[in-house]
Amino acid sequence: MAQYITTYTGVHFYPTEPEPDGIRIEDIAHSLSMLCRANGHYREFYSVADHSIDCAAEAAARGLGAYTAMLCLLHDAAEAYISDIPRPVKRELYGIYGIEEKLAAMIYKKFIGREPTEEELAKVREIDDAMLFHEFKENMGEELVYGEIVSERSFRSRQPGEAEKEFLELFGKIENEMLRSEKRQ
Repeated sequence: MAQYITTYTGVHFYPTEPEPDGIRIEDIAHSLSMLCRANGHYREFYSVADHSIDCAAEAAARGLGAYTAMLCLLHDAAEAYISDIPRPVKRELYGIYGIEEKLAAMIYKKFIGREPTEEELAKVREIDDAMLFHEFKENMGEELVYGEIVSERSFRSRQPGEAEKEFLELFGKIENEMLRSEKRQ
């Protein structure tokens, strides 16, 4: 029998057997605002929500549109249910990618209406990697081998409540942009 977690909004959520009705943007924003990037090893707290907000801002600065900005905002949303696992560890955890991909697909379908294409995911990964480079440079003084960004980001740590609020506000703003874009088509 699958085990559940109790989310911020009180949902009993089964990460290995997820249901779309159990996924709430409020749970995602809250959880990501409380999860520290780099497994807590940055010099100061910098949350997954901070990172997601900065990735969405980078997509917007690159002129990639509301859809890609929303993909960037939600690209780590599955971590609200399975946590942020450092890349070297995640690569060794059998089955974790399948769980994460299933959750991510469900989240994308729920909030965007469909799963992204490989080309769209490649753009998100490019931004994600570029942000990782700049986060480490800013927060640790270490330069990893990743790309450049065009947005002006401070990589500042927001208080969890502030990051949660900004995540939800940005979600609403991008969602409205996507709806306006759909109406024009």
